[in-house]
Amino acid sequence: MKAVLLCGSPRKNGNTEILLNRCIDRFEQKNIATSLIRCADIEVKPCRACEACRAGNHKCSITGDDFEMVYSSICEADIFVCGSPVYFGSATPNIMAILDRVGYVSRADGFKLSRKIGGPLVVARRAGHNFTYAQLLYWYMINDMVVPGSRYWNVAFGRSAGEVSNDLEGCENIDHFADNLIWLAEKLFFE
Repeated sequence: MKAVLLCGSPRKNGNTEILLNRCIDRFEQKNIATSLIRCADIEVKPCRACEACRAGNHKCSITGDDFEMVYSSICEADIFVCGSPVYFGSATPNIMAILDRVGYVSRADGFKLSRKIGGPLVVARRAGHNFTYAQLLYWYMINDMVVPGSRYWNVAFGRSAGEVSNDLEGCENIDHFADNLIWLAEKLFFE
């Protein structure tokens, strides 16, 4: 089993990555191979809505960026989790550029994400969690993915790097979400 986690923050080692690493720790305890893709390390241009992916070869026409690596990693995974900090009440443009293109190409290529499991997590200083969480959750739903719940929404508070660790309830919710992903994966893929 394989899990891919996408960190939508343009900063390395920030609060979003801390939350994703909590998921990684839990996955690795269950021997799930994991990889973390950081928006801070890659460049993916936004979708141009050219619809080339719907024609013949089901490939994106945009070249010269890291999209193909990200796309193939997500398609090969059984579990896909994305995380974003809140920027003015929404997900970062970095993560949305990736998700938009992955969504369009995968749908054009036979719904490659259908029945994969995963879900979003969100961190913010004070507000905007619900809008951003919903924005990312809509992406999972339209791509026919299976998203387990948790004891609360997958959100946490923090501004400065590391501050999210002080949100004990938020961290516990992320841990429970990761545990639910593991439970669901075991049910779907091994029974």
